[in-house]
Amino acid sequence: MSYYIYDETRCELGEGPLWHPIRNQLFWFDIMGMRLHTRVNDETVTWQFDEYVSAAGWVDENTLLMASETSLSTFDIETGETSFVCALEADNPDTRSNDGRADPQGGFWIGTMGKAAQDKAGSIYRYYRGTLRKLFGDITITNSICFSPDGTTAYFCDTRTDQIMRVALNDDGWPHGKPEVFIANANHPDGSVVDADGNLWNAQWGSYRVCGYAPTGEVLRYIDVGGLQSSCPAFGGADGTTMFVTSAQQNLTDDDRAKSDEHGAVFAIDNVAKGQKEHQVFL
Repeated sequence: MSYYIYDETRCELGEGPLWHPIRNQLFWFDIMGMRLHTRVNDETVTWQFDEYVSAAGWVDENTLLMASETSLSTFDIETGETSFVCALEADNPDTRSNDGRADPQGGFWIGTMGKAAQDKAGSIYRYYRGTLRKLFGDITITNSICFSPDGTTAYFCDTRTDQIMRVALNDDGWPHGKPEVFIANANHPDGSVVDADGNLWNAQWGSYRVCGYAPTGEVLRYIDVGGLQSSCPAFGGADGTTMFVTSAQQNLTDDDRAKSDEHGAVFAIDNVAKGQKEHQVFL
C-alpha cells in the first residue's frame, strides 16, 4: 500500500486535516506558519492569519468552526472572513490551540498546549451548542482527539506520556466516568482518527508512519508515509477510503533531511479503510 504526495506545500507543522463531506475538499493547517490550506481545481489555496490556527470542524457548506490560539471563530470559505464565537484561553499568552475534531453529537473538541510545550500547560475543551466547557486539564501536548462511530467513546492523548486514553460519553456527548488507558505504549502518538469500523489510526511522530489499532487495542497494521514527523490522519476522497496524513518539518536534523525531501507534505494513501464522514458542528 503506497503513499503519494497529495499536496507539495511543505508545512512547518502540518496539522488538523479535515475532509469537508459536502464540498469534497480537504483543508489542513500549518500551525507555525499561521496558515490554512486547501486545494481547488488542482491548485493550492492558502489563507494567512496573524495568530496560530490549528483545527476545524465543518458547520455548513461554506463555513468552518476554526480554532486559533485565542478563540473559536467561524470561517467563511468563500470570503475568507472570520467571525468570533468564543474565547479560548485568550488570557493566557503562553498557550495555543492544537489538535481538535467534531464529535458525532455535533460538539467540537479542542486541545490547547504551551507554545513551548510547557509541562501540563494544556487542556481539552468541548464546544457544544453555544457553550465552551473545560473537560480535562494538566496535559502537556494535547493530541489524538477522535470518536467511536456510535458516539459512546472519545479518545485523546498527552503525547508526552506515550499513552492514548479513552473515556465513555453520554447521549449528549459529554464524558462520564474517568479516562482509562487504551494504548499503553503508543510510540509518540500525535493526531488520530477512527474509521467506520471503530479502528483507531494514529500518526506516530518521528516514525514515518500511521499505526492502526482495533477497538481492542490490537495493532492491525502500519501505513508508511514520506515524512518523519507524521502528525495527523483523516479519511476522505470520493468514497471515504483515502487516508490523508499531514506532516511537519520542525526540529529536523541534517540527517533527517538527507533521508527524505518530503517532510512537511500532505500524503495520501488509497483504500486504507472506510472512514467515518466528518461530523457536522452545531453552533
